[in-house]
Amino acid sequence: MPELPEVETVRKGLEPYMVGHMIVQANIRREGLRWPFPENMVARLIGKRVERLRRRSKYILCDLDSGETLLIHLGMSGRMTISAPDKTKDMVGDFHHLHPALEKHDHVVIDIDNGARITFNDARRFGAMDLLDTKTATQHKLLASIGPEPLGNSFDENYFVAAIKGKNTPIKSALLDQRIVAGLGNIYVCEALWRTGISPLSKAGKLSKIRATSLVPAIRAVLNDAIAAGGSSLKDYRQADGELGYFQHSFAAYGREDEPCKTPDCMGQIKRVVQSGRSSFYCSKCQH
Repeated sequence: MPELPEVETVRKGLEPYMVGHMIVQANIRREGLRWPFPENMVARLIGKRVERLRRRSKYILCDLDSGETLLIHLGMSGRMTISAPDKTKDMVGDFHHLHPALEKHDHVVIDIDNGARITFNDARRFGAMDLLDTKTATQHKLLASIGPEPLGNSFDENYFVAAIKGKNTPIKSALLDQRIVAGLGNIYVCEALWRTGISPLSKAGKLSKIRATSLVPAIRAVLNDAIAAGGSSLKDYRQADGELGYFQHSFAAYGREDEPCKTPDCMGQIKRVVQSGRSSFYCSKCQH
């Protein structure tokens, strides 16, 4: 499932094509995805100007001038891609693809007044779209209990130490808890733990303050590195321009079972263990 860097990369790719522009057409090609689409979705989108495109955790939030916000979740296999009507169309950026023929899993197609077409493709249909009142969007059931953004000022060392204090769960599980910190998933938690030398099996509440606080800059660094690389493409994920992300080539832990640890002077190997049904990758020699 796309994590924070992938969602942020898609948001950044869509932003210059959507913000400040009007939706002139919306083609909704099925009744819903993970749940039904909102009532009168087409009428509520057409003629509306996109005022802002932001991200909350793993959700893209598209604020419209109607006072509503289009919530988008990519799910496990969702993609949002941009195309143009013809080669002569003056588009923002150095790329564009011509409008392709619609495919079976192109479920929502949005045309913008600058000629851009935004297509939401989702083969597994675990993605979602909803329309929320912008003023109360943070109270939506999907957003209300989410913790601070890891790249924001409210996620700092003092907050994090207090958030995991007394927790008997593994630190890996604590970092995946969206109530503690938003947007982290399996890949980037494994990478952040490797960078700090902390085992995913360590109890969150038993980490020393020094070790716990070391996770905050490590999490920020790995997320920023991944965003700069366009995210990680393992199966279905693509950037908004259709290109793959490249951070998977920089993995130090995730997916590297039985490969040598990349920590300098460490002779260990990356191991895989299963925690709460998810694979954790770590070096048992240098991660404690």
